[in-house]
Amino acid sequence: MARPPTETRQRIQVVARELFAEKGVQRTSLQDIANRLGITKPALYYHFSSRQELVRSILQPLVDEGECFVAEHERRRGSARATPRELLEGYFDFHFRHRADLVVLVSELSTLADLGLIDMMLAWRERLCKLVFGSRPTLRQSTRAVIAFGGLQDCCLQFPDTSYEQLRRATVDGAMAALGI
Repeated sequence: MARPPTETRQRIQVVARELFAEKGVQRTSLQDIANRLGITKPALYYHFSSRQELVRSILQPLVDEGECFVAEHERRRGSARATPRELLEGYFDFHFRHRADLVVLVSELSTLADLGLIDMMLAWRERLCKLVFGSRPTLRQSTRAVIAFGGLQDCCLQFPDTSYEQLRRATVDGAMAALGI
């Protein structure tokens, strides 16, 4: 069971994100995190029993929000269903909000595979493809969706100095072109 958030837990997560981005998840020890925080390793263990638990605590909000986003769109029917552009805009907004966590995701794919998070994120793309192209997309449609949704995610990382509005517009336009819409 996850512990309730505390100021110390949140500080640990902030420092862990920084170190994970600098050194990678596998090369960052709990001792490294404790040293940067100026606390003892046992104090860190009080909040997180392992590096895996710490990584999961950082990424779980991204996973939960992503699953809610996809599931909410799957439940919509008829006129309430989002257009492909609205779907892409929402997916962009989700990734833009979680850019710091995406750095952890893409820098340590093996750790994320161990946590089962990569499979979930790839499944989101497949589910979103079906929302755009129907329940039985062709290979051509599926590859376009992978390019569109994956590229959209990548753009949130690739252009950190671009304004939100400018990046959103360019990214969503590019994803629409990749979808062939």
